[in-house]
Amino acid sequence: MAAADDLRFQEFDDAESLLAVNREATTISIEDPGSKSHKPRRVAREKDDDHSLIGDTDSDKTELLAGQKKSAPFWTFEYYQTFFDVETYQVLDRIKGSILPWPGKNFVRLYVRNNPDLYGPFWICATLVFAIAISGNISSFLLCLGRPSHRYVPEFSKVTLAATAIYSYAWLVPLILWGFLLWRNSRVMNVVSYSFLEIVCVYGYSLFVFIPAAVLWIIPSESVRWLSILVAMCLSGSVLVLTFWPAVRDDHRRIALATVTVIITLHVLLAVGCKEYFFDVQDITDPASSVGNLAGNKTALAAKPQ
Repeated sequence: MAAADDLRFQEFDDAESLLAVNREATTISIEDPGSKSHKPRRVAREKDDDHSLIGDTDSDKTELLAGQKKSAPFWTFEYYQTFFDVETYQVLDRIKGSILPWPGKNFVRLYVRNNPDLYGPFWICATLVFAIAISGNISSFLLCLGRPSHRYVPEFSKVTLAATAIYSYAWLVPLILWGFLLWRNSRVMNVVSYSFLEIVCVYGYSLFVFIPAAVLWIIPSESVRWLSILVAMCLSGSVLVLTFWPAVRDDHRRIALATVTVIITLHVLLAVGCKEYFFDVQDITDPASSVGNLAGNKTALAAKPQ
């Protein structure tokens, strides 16, 4: 009977009462496996708080990836601000790509990468406008230098004319080309259709090489001017051909060749037109000598026997 009683479960006193009797006693606490510790809860709560902080920081990226972030209306400044959000090294790489085109290298795929900007094209066009206007006035001044009878008058209207020509070419031609590519893409599925901003980006950066060429046009030498304009047209025209020929080469042969021909023709007309209008060599003669020659001619006519 004593052995059976020893096998029964017995109720023990609490750990506090045992420690009160024997201070040197060792107690072991065995917790219920079903119960949850408070410490993991605290750690999990801290992780949740950290995750919420990280989520707040990356909320913009999450909304962009999910497509839930609303774009600003086109009449607000925030809408156009995204088009000028470009790094300096990206602008420099695109300028280098427009100056040094390589065969088989597409400017859009190699440098733009679905991230076109308006910062580079806008300031390149603005710099080219002032370069052409200022260089044209300096060229006229050097041409009239040493002629006391001729009074030099600055032509500020050249700035307006240059701005109209450059910005019209950099915006209207890409708009027409974008509409044409969309139309051909609806007819021929293999035709690549670039976005309007990508085409504007290509045209804007292709004009950069004309800035140093316009500075060289100050030199009063027709051979130097035509050589510089020829080099500039070849480099910038190569960028346009290497970019848009892959987009239309799968179209009908005649349409593809006609498209590239029109692109090159408009490019040549812009370069030659700017050179001939702003840097035209005028034969400025001395008014006194002109009057003397006119008087001599009248005297010779009067002395001529009838």
